[in-house]
Amino acid sequence: MTLVIQSTIKLAEKGNSCMFWFLKRIPLLLLIGIMALVMSNCTMLGLNYASLATANKPVPQPPLDVAAFAEDSGRRDALKEAFEDTLYGPWPAGMPVTHGDWRVVDADYLDGRGSLEEVPITIGSGAGARTFQLIVAFPKTPGQSPLVVSQTFASNCAAFPGSPVTAADGSICDGSEMNGVFGFLATSIFGTYIAEVPVSRYFDAGLAYASFYASELVPDRNGEAQTVMAGLGGPLNPTSALMAWAYGFSAALDVLEADPRIDADHTALMGHSRHGKSALISGVWDRRVDAVIAHQSGFAGAALSRSKTGEGLVRMAESYPHWLAPTAQGYAADLSALPVDQHELLALLAPTPVLLGNGRRDVWSDPNSTYRAAQAASDIYRVEGTTGLTSGGMKSFDPGAGLAFWLRPGGHSVVSEDIDAFTAFLQAHLGQPGIRETAVQTADCPVSLPTIITEGGAKCP
Repeated sequence: MTLVIQSTIKLAEKGNSCMFWFLKRIPLLLLIGIMALVMSNCTMLGLNYASLATANKPVPQPPLDVAAFAEDSGRRDALKEAFEDTLYGPWPAGMPVTHGDWRVVDADYLDGRGSLEEVPITIGSGAGARTFQLIVAFPKTPGQSPLVVSQTFASNCAAFPGSPVTAADGSICDGSEMNGVFGFLATSIFGTYIAEVPVSRYFDAGLAYASFYASELVPDRNGEAQTVMAGLGGPLNPTSALMAWAYGFSAALDVLEADPRIDADHTALMGHSRHGKSALISGVWDRRVDAVIAHQSGFAGAALSRSKTGEGLVRMAESYPHWLAPTAQGYAADLSALPVDQHELLALLAPTPVLLGNGRRDVWSDPNSTYRAAQAASDIYRVEGTTGLTSGGMKSFDPGAGLAFWLRPGGHSVVSEDIDAFTAFLQAHLGQPGIRETAVQTADCPVSLPTIITEGGAKCP
């Protein structure tokens, strides 16, 4: 009996200790809960899976006129004008682009594998012109390097932690806002590489890597974004943040293609979520672009505007009105009145290779309608003399396809598997397959096996 009483007392004391530990940490637990809720609000994280069935879904409207694309040179211009008039506003043609002096941040970056440099780029003229820092990692390899340019959500300090790059306020970065609890939550929800850039893996693929913080160009805040765009001082100012960010990609190419270390004939744009949207837009209006990666771009990106799954164009336009031109709000009451849809945006990119990245749990970005948009646009790719979406369904991934579709488990994030897919796609379209190899999954192999991109194409090991 004594042993029973002593054991009971010890259990009670242990229970009190656990309760005391919990009570002490209630403020921290509440903070973590609030931060998780705020950070996940933009993607409505859930437990649903995107449907893999496409044959029973509506066909994208309006139908693509394949013959007109092939025979009428003015069809593309008319379709681009329709997208400007309805969703994105005008491409800011003639907007001045200038740049300052290059600064070497680290001459022996990644233990001597490359150099990390930065250059300030200014878009616009007069008091309203905007300047952003473009950070570039050049690999130390002979000859010119293919290039991928990305836009980031987080600051340069978070993208290149530990490197003394220039922050948005002009100071030199010392640390990253992705440290501590915030960084832990952000990477847990949105993936290891939502902010930090795995430059070594792009170097492994033989690529130079450049990125900039899009909010340095146009802030991602309703009201302030419109004020900034109106004051840029160009002959034609953008009226949507998506179009302005897209022009930022183009400005970066202006500077980088003039650098003798860059292979100007092998350049790609890459973006996740809202910046996947701007990457697609830039690829349509700037035809120098040789490949586009739009990862989980969702509505106003590669997902069909008429789709009733996920976030939806109407809700996106209400939550982030500055992303779209004011004219887009007029279609909220009747999406069927839209004269265009996103399969036509993908068609305008043909024959430029495009990778559409998706997560099975990211129903918010609607992988299913994204796939159907790519299916419809594939006819235009074939007319343009390249491959469209390969057969095999939504789980099939062929990095060498003209329209490549990547679907992995998980949600709205950037994870290690995505980087594998990105670099495989870039190697297939920009690189030298006979020299570099990357393990990927494709339709040619069982899903559990990797495929090696070689000089002869994809093969199972």
